[in-house]
Amino acid sequence: MRRTFAIPLALISVVSWQVRAIAHGVGITYQATEAIELQANYDSGEPMAEAQVSVYSPEDPSTPWLTGTADETGRFVFAPDPSIPGTWEVQVRQAGHGEILNIPVGGEAGVLGANAGASEADGESNSQIASGIGDNLSIPQKGLMAVSVIWGFVGTALFFLARKK
Repeated sequence: MRRTFAIPLALISVVSWQVRAIAHGVGITYQATEAIELQANYDSGEPMAEAQVSVYSPEDPSTPWLTGTADETGRFVFAPDPSIPGTWEVQVRQAGHGEILNIPVGGEAGVLGANAGASEADGESNSQIASGIGDNLSIPQKGLMAVSVIWGFVGTALFFLARKK
């Protein structure tokens, strides 16, 4: 009976031995900056995973200031140079699809300008991230669009029915 306990106890003692590992040390530094976070999605809501992102500064709008790749959720974060005020252009592309977003930086109206935190304190968001077309429409506008689409279908059907007579 004692032998049945001896084997598991021996295995546990061997497994629990600590072995000292030799590894490389890691050093991580950070810098706190004001950054812009982009979220790129297709119209269906699917994220533009691994999309190519090019950022152009107002000083040289023909040469990318920064290039990178969005993550698997379509997210990309960058910190524009605050000493270069103006409209920064961000181009997001993947498989022939893409969009260009203009972001004002610096000045009073800029995203990272002197008054950028003032509107957030009032409960407003100063986010300049592009969204889908339907996200910014009011309920009457959406209703008008729905009626227009239905009317278009009815008008097309009546047109073809009238041609048969």
